[in-house]
Amino acid sequence: MGANTSQVSDLSESQSIRTLIGPDAISENEPFWNQLISFTFTSPTCSADAKLLEEAVVPLAKTLIQNNPRSGNFGALVRVFLSRTKELKISTECQDQLFIWQAHNALFLVRCLLKVFIRQMNEEELHLQFSYQERAPGTYDSICEDLLEELVCNLVHLIVEVPLLDITYNILFEAVTTLLVLLSYQLFHKEVLPILEILYHVEERNSHHVYMALIILLILTEDDTFNRSIHEVMLKNISWYTERVLTEISLGSLLILVVIRTIQFNMTRTRDKYLHTNCLAALANMSAQFRNLHQYAAQRIISLFALLSKKHNKVLEQATQSLRGPLGADDTTVLPDYAQDLNVIEEVIRMMLEIINSCLSNSLHHNPNLLYALLYKRELFEQFRSHPSFQDIMQNLDTVIGFFSQRLEQAGSDLSVERVQEVIKKGAAALPKERLKVSTQIVVIIDRKTNSFKTRWINNSPADCITQLPSVHTYIRCYHGKND
Repeated sequence: MGANTSQVSDLSESQSIRTLIGPDAISENEPFWNQLISFTFTSPTCSADAKLLEEAVVPLAKTLIQNNPRSGNFGALVRVFLSRTKELKISTECQDQLFIWQAHNALFLVRCLLKVFIRQMNEEELHLQFSYQERAPGTYDSICEDLLEELVCNLVHLIVEVPLLDITYNILFEAVTTLLVLLSYQLFHKEVLPILEILYHVEERNSHHVYMALIILLILTEDDTFNRSIHEVMLKNISWYTERVLTEISLGSLLILVVIRTIQFNMTRTRDKYLHTNCLAALANMSAQFRNLHQYAAQRIISLFALLSKKHNKVLEQATQSLRGPLGADDTTVLPDYAQDLNVIEEVIRMMLEIINSCLSNSLHHNPNLLYALLYKRELFEQFRSHPSFQDIMQNLDTVIGFFSQRLEQAGSDLSVERVQEVIKKGAAALPKERLKVSTQIVVIIDRKTNSFKTRWINNSPADCITQLPSVHTYIRCYHGKND
């Protein structure tokens, strides 16, 4: 781009860009790179602007794809960025805004090119674009470092280690956005693991790290392809997950376990409403695509509902007792706002019911373990059947519980676990689909002004949610099905 480039229309005429995408190799030590990444450019703030930028970048990226096997300039650009990430933390401490600004610009260029690369090529071809270095046309170093993996790891490290300040917000946001571009590509699903590990150790992390990890997950789960494919990626022996030995589990089930653990930690410790909202929104986004949930993941979903039910009953009892207690004329004791507490718990319970309902109505036959856990604890749902806040959402659960309970009764008494599972699998295939009300998608909306949130169903229409990054006066706008 160069120092004078600040508009999309300038891209094709920029001499620095033409040099970058040209056939001649540029050494990483050349002054050219400082000139290239010293520009002022306003990042797109809406879908229309983002589309204009992408359209302008496509022909430039295609030219680079043709010339990169000879020049290796894309790999050089990535290494220029990586060399700067090593100094970012120190630059932040020294308030070196120039260095941070240039690192941001380098990453911005990498992301713009990567988006085109991912659309234009397969996995092997993408790896080659990172492997090419200055040499004879079409050759590459097969034993060179995996620059692509190094980039992903550095982005995660940057998000975790660099503090969130006014001077670092732009580069942190750019790092999150670039990571999302890579993680949306199925090749990198296992790179979600470091993000899950951050959430798993929530008590050891500051709120910035936790929120960054959650925002990444929330935006990733806006993609149905991601939500389906994570249940196909199998993992073995997750060493950092210590609550239970998981010899083999899908990435999707592990994600559910970690998010539920984060919710439970938040309920007992921090009680942060935003944390609840983002965790529940991620589960809601995934719920229609739940597939073959691990037995433990299914149990934890129902266990979380049990915990919420118990908390609901406790607050309801406290509220009732407070109303019965005598109050003197000069009694100035300030009573807890049980009505507000009850309202918050009921909002969360409703979302959990919607998540379970979404899974049952969209993929019941794919989730025998969830059905087993639901039937095993079916008494938990009794009290909500007649509750005015939950009657509508309880219809499908009533249908499912009633249908399978009847089939289990017909199968006899003292059934073994294996026999119950067999009845459930056959029942899932036999339950007429028309008996279940097909749920659509859940949307979580957070109001910018009041910081309140609500959930609602949509019928395949564009809807958006606005998620606030705490302590930052900037909002990430998440469109269902695509990210801005």
